[in-house]
Amino acid sequence: MKAAWYERNGPARDVLTVGDVDTPEPAAGEVRVKLAASGVNPSDVKGRMGRPLPGQMVIPHSDGAGVIDAVGAGVTHDRINERVWIWNGQWKRQHGTAAEYICLPAHQAARLPGNVDFAAGACLGIPALTAVQAVAHMGQVGGKTLLVTGAGSAVGHYIVQIARHRGARVIGTASDQRAQHARAAGADFVVDYKHKDVTEVVKHMTRNEGVDGIIDMDLSSTANLIADAIVKPHGTIVCYGSNVPGDIPISFPAMLWNSYTLKVFLVYELTVGERTAAIAELTKMLEGGKLKHAVGARFPLRDIVAAHEAVEKGAVSGNVVLDIG
Repeated sequence: MKAAWYERNGPARDVLTVGDVDTPEPAAGEVRVKLAASGVNPSDVKGRMGRPLPGQMVIPHSDGAGVIDAVGAGVTHDRINERVWIWNGQWKRQHGTAAEYICLPAHQAARLPGNVDFAAGACLGIPALTAVQAVAHMGQVGGKTLLVTGAGSAVGHYIVQIARHRGARVIGTASDQRAQHARAAGADFVVDYKHKDVTEVVKHMTRNEGVDGIIDMDLSSTANLIADAIVKPHGTIVCYGSNVPGDIPISFPAMLWNSYTLKVFLVYELTVGERTAAIAELTKMLEGGKLKHAVGARFPLRDIVAAHEAVEKGAVSGNVVLDIG
């Protein structure tokens, strides 16, 4: 089969290779998926640049979508020809979705409703699951005002939609370049964080009361907003990432005197219950046509280097997808 892989960490142009490798066969409890699309996420780029390799070679990417064409022992044959999307394809494994086929545990191939195309399906594993879980951590959000940082990002685009679907008012932060992308997702107001004081704007919009919570993509910068008491007392901050790999100082007095709750999670390590609930909610929204997808750029498998470089540059509004089939 055709696949892309790397055998050492480094820049995309230096380490990524596209060629032929053996087509895998499903082991007991596994399914084999003939992939139509593979999602390229920032974490895939970071993994290629510096994460220790789990084996001699790595076929990258955690997300993808396609059709089950074979099953291993113990998996019902009814699943053959099922349209699916994949989560954690390459997480702690050597072989991800940047290939024509992938074998993985059957439960990691979730049913893809017929009204959702494969390119959109390749956006669900990391971006959409992160979004569902982030909003779930906020609890009941109906009638509340939330600040969503990075509302124009791939994850933020889903967060805004899901929060609005649950009845929240959303103030988003985004650069001028991605502001319209955030508005298209349903953000009530977008703050250009590069040119405006986010604290000042948010407090003005909330009559100095602050928001009920923050869903955050970069704790290294949002820590300053916490110190500014931009969140109402007893509010919640949910965080799923940071642009700074090291320790981040957070104002304990602000957390203490406002009785804030800080929740941090990693989408790769959701509990079985959390992931089951998240997939069920996503499936319901997908079947009802309640979720808009934003595929910002598509590349053929042979151009995986260009796809990785597009993600690194951050110039694409929406998800970057490889067309496999």
